[in-house]
Amino acid sequence: MLIRIVRMTFAEDTLTVFLDHFDEVSPNIRQFPGCQHLALWQDADAPTVCTTYSHWDSAAALDRYRDSELFRDAWATVKPLFADRPEAHSYTVARSAEAIEQLPRPNSSR
Repeated sequence: MLIRIVRMTFAEDTLTVFLDHFDEVSPNIRQFPGCQHLALWQDADAPTVCTTYSHWDSAAALDRYRDSELFRDAWATVKPLFADRPEAHSYTVARSAEAIEQLPRPNSSR
């Protein structure tokens, strides 16, 4: 699994345009082959900063989405709304919560 995090800063007067567009396209992104999860976060201290958090079957699945007409159309709408350059990062899971719970626990002396 690949986790993709994209942090985007919008101009104050374009935030609503972005949020409305996200509401419109997110169901299609969620249904795109290889997408397991998609959420949108909004910074609690800087409300014009939004972050997409998505899970993909693999880097190849994300690449297929990024090469799709769905992505090109969505990006063409969103790109002019930015107030700053977006930051994108991809991660793989090094230690899942389930794996951590399975680890032996050291004896506590308390």
